[in-house]
Amino acid sequence: MKLLIRNKWSKSGLMMKLAVLLIIASMLAACSNTSNSSQKEDSKHISFLYNFSTNSLDPHVDTSYVPLRAGITETLVKLDEENLTIAPWLAKDWSGDDGIHWTINLREGVTFHNGKEMDANAVKASLERALEESVAIQNALKIDTIEADGYTLNIKTKQPFPEFISELVNPNVSIIDVSEDDIINSPVGTGPFALTSFNPGSKLELERYDEYWDGPSNLDSVTFSFNEDANARTLALKSGEVDIVYRPEVESLESLSSQDGMKVEATETFRVHQMTMNMERKSLQDVNVRRAVDALIDRQKIVDTILLGYAEPAVGPFAPSLPFAPSYEQSQKGSKEAAVQYLEDAGYTLQDGKMQKDGEQLSFTLLTYSARADLPLIAQVFQSDAKQIGINVEIRQIDIPEEYMASNRDWDLATYSNLTAPRGDAGYYLNATYHPTGALNFSGAEEPELTKIIDKLNQTVNQEERAVLAEQAADYVHENVINSFVLHPSTIVAYNENKVKNWVTTRSEYYMITNKLDVK
Repeated sequence: MKLLIRNKWSKSGLMMKLAVLLIIASMLAACSNTSNSSQKEDSKHISFLYNFSTNSLDPHVDTSYVPLRAGITETLVKLDEENLTIAPWLAKDWSGDDGIHWTINLREGVTFHNGKEMDANAVKASLERALEESVAIQNALKIDTIEADGYTLNIKTKQPFPEFISELVNPNVSIIDVSEDDIINSPVGTGPFALTSFNPGSKLELERYDEYWDGPSNLDSVTFSFNEDANARTLALKSGEVDIVYRPEVESLESLSSQDGMKVEATETFRVHQMTMNMERKSLQDVNVRRAVDALIDRQKIVDTILLGYAEPAVGPFAPSLPFAPSYEQSQKGSKEAAVQYLEDAGYTLQDGKMQKDGEQLSFTLLTYSARADLPLIAQVFQSDAKQIGINVEIRQIDIPEEYMASNRDWDLATYSNLTAPRGDAGYYLNATYHPTGALNFSGAEEPELTKIIDKLNQTVNQEERAVLAEQAADYVHENVINSFVLHPSTIVAYNENKVKNWVTTRSEYYMITNKLDVK
């Protein structure tokens, strides 16, 4: 096209030039869009939508474990979920016959995303930072000294600790290059994907790390985004905005399953939904009040109406399939009559529709959070059932339960979800939740008899003996109602099976974005 341009434009001539420029701009934009579409078409990309958001990617303190789940970081060992054993990962083997002196041999040829070598000195620095940043990690690992020599770590624990290696499964012990400046927003790990951008509370953009030690991914990139609204997650999958959704809305599963090309997977996990009890509150210091709370929970009704059968009622913290889970004879059907009897034993009477003692109505502040969509619904069911026997329950929504419960004691109960055997062993949950030094001991439990059992468990090597001790601890928790257990939920994932290849829904909920994940 040839344009005639005059030195002096008339008004109509100016308008004509502007029109021509607009046409050219539109043509260029169209070419650009075509180019971008072609690039996206050629690129192998997966978009994953998770139910928990995070504002920090510091793997040593991030309680949502996003760096490991997104394939940025790895730990020295990982859980073999089929056999419930510990498998090598960044470590190739280890030994520690006396339970105090441990030798860990690292894989050679592993590099961080910045190209630096992962040797024993780098791992030592990462472990020491984790210990500095987290009292919970200090209590969990019980490390006294770490020495590095080439690709070998020599670690001494403060006491005999046979399960030390299993604690290294913890995502908060991920190995990173600690010499990097901005670990909170840009950690540099050894995983199959390197971080390219992070929008706190919104999403991560990841690209394949070509030098990954276990073989580079076939994917070019991954978007790992967050949305705590289960309905929004479902709609994003239905519309094709994302390819994989973690924990879609339960009510939507039937319609998702009927949609062409949509796959819904549900698997048993190591998780329990529990009613955490703040035993520092006066009313809950009475075991009969705690028993009344426990009796009020109609587990089967909650499984059927809220989880639509994608769960099983819980009595204790451990799923029945685990070898250290006790067998319980007691029925766990909700019983208002039993709850009233327990409260009468505690000195309460029902007067004028109010359950009261010394002229004061029994009231609870119940915490819940929306990232797990079923927990607020469980709270509402409990509130309704409690009201029928004169108990006032105020529901309070919080954002990050671990942070709130650890720093505030102005609450009585909390609907909370916990992984109870993510290492394939009972020790993690019992130490974290019921030992006085435990990072998740939000109930404030200090039970000398229970602590003694846990301490003995920590020093016991034989698996059969450990199972017996774990059962004893779980029985003590059950008998004394230190927390109440509602259900064991299934982990539910939905994805576009016409596109997604090699997705695995894990029981531990740790391993999500891997180098095996692909598109068809």
